[in-house]
Amino acid sequence: MFSFISATNSSAGSRILIVQSSGIYERSEADLAFCTTNSKKQVPENVKLIFEIKMSVISNYKYESGKIKFIGDYKTHKGNPFLLRSDSMLKAIGKSINIRVSGISSSNIPIIVIGNSPITENYSHKVDFLKNSGVVQGFWSLNPRPTSISFIEKTDGNGFLTIKNLSLLKQQTKEVLEGKLNYFSSMIPKKKLGEFINVSSKESYDEQKAEKFLNLIRGLV
Repeated sequence: MFSFISATNSSAGSRILIVQSSGIYERSEADLAFCTTNSKKQVPENVKLIFEIKMSVISNYKYESGKIKFIGDYKTHKGNPFLLRSDSMLKAIGKSINIRVSGISSSNIPIIVIGNSPITENYSHKVDFLKNSGVVQGFWSLNPRPTSISFIEKTDGNGFLTIKNLSLLKQQTKEVLEGKLNYFSSMIPKKKLGEFINVSSKESYDEQKAEKFLNLIRGLV
């Protein structure tokens, strides 16, 4: 499907930069992206999926008497893993919004936040809302068993998912890639919204109706 999968390490200087068609660099840096061209500088049209990676130390071990001993999981830490911290969640959400508002072409790039821990109960509703509103297409944990006691494995709206095996990871990624998603956001009076719906409904086919509606929302017609 892709000629190249762009991947980077944690160094900000080596991340993928998304460049607008005008050639102006936006500070939209991706940790990992699926792209159709092999380059660290990508125009939005060539970026098919962005992963924002938030990995943390989940379990502690010590080497003693020639053996590796388990000390405790993240529930025994003084600090919390990334997805359990409000500042990290807000940073990931903020970066997603930055990409959404950079331009029409970049606004339709799917964004997944990848971690290795659960989320807090406080963010359960929020991640579902963010997924339903299109800001982020999901928060995924790649750690199927981060602790031996109960934890949030998924939310009601699948805004957060614990990926338990490679097959599920492939399935979820494929669904996002093949979804041909379109992001739109606006705040307009109901009367104007009704006018947009009425104009769009006059198109012959569903995709034409959707295209007309999106263009009206974005002020392109």
